[in-house]
Amino acid sequence: MLCAWLFVLKMFFITAGYHRYFSHRAFKTSRFMQFVLAFGGGMAAQKGALWWGAHHRHHHVYSDQPEDIHSPMKGFWWSHIAWITCDRYNDTDYEAIKDLARYPELRFLNEYHWVPPTTLAIICFLAGGWSGLWIGFFLSTVLTYHATFLINSATHLFGRRRYALTDTSRNSLVMALLTFGEGWHNNHHHYQASANMGFYWWEIDISYYILKLLNWVGLVWDLRVPPQEALDSNRVADGNPDLGMLVLQD
Repeated sequence: MLCAWLFVLKMFFITAGYHRYFSHRAFKTSRFMQFVLAFGGGMAAQKGALWWGAHHRHHHVYSDQPEDIHSPMKGFWWSHIAWITCDRYNDTDYEAIKDLARYPELRFLNEYHWVPPTTLAIICFLAGGWSGLWIGFFLSTVLTYHATFLINSATHLFGRRRYALTDTSRNSLVMALLTFGEGWHNNHHHYQASANMGFYWWEIDISYYILKLLNWVGLVWDLRVPPQEALDSNRVADGNPDLGMLVLQD
């Protein structure tokens, strides 16, 4: 039960916090809640929010081009996990995320990114002993790793394309269910600043539903969603889901 609940908690903080807030500023929140999102995402042991956000912004600028750090064009395993486990990309490009790097508490969590996961690991051990540590903390962390990293790898290789883009991003219901909405990856690459990745009611997006709840109680606000013209533009010709990389229309 601890493993399951921590997977849910970590997945939300990664998808809503590290991705939709720190990488794309898809909604607004208070400085305190910003810290909570950074600490919560840090519990997933995917380094600091500023590091994560800076690298993700780089990915969108160069998606599936030679400069893209974790494109599956360089190999599935590389895009899935090898890139983040090597020492080549340990540094944070603070210039790429200077809008958030001005907060000293975020810089602290970024430099000492081991603090949140270590804190959680200690809590798990105190709550459940060795089982709480190994199953509750470590197993949930590994599961969150692979679910998150499948967005870098699998959703650039498998699924359907609604929008004709210059990258290989695709939509996948299975990945969306596993990652609380992140599997609508072609949607996301089409309109990156949106707080919702499931653009239509039938596209399940659990992280967005939670953000809506947080919006109703005033913890977050100004959730950005794609306008109608964005939803309608740049559709794949004739609805063909298997077209490869296409040139953006004007």
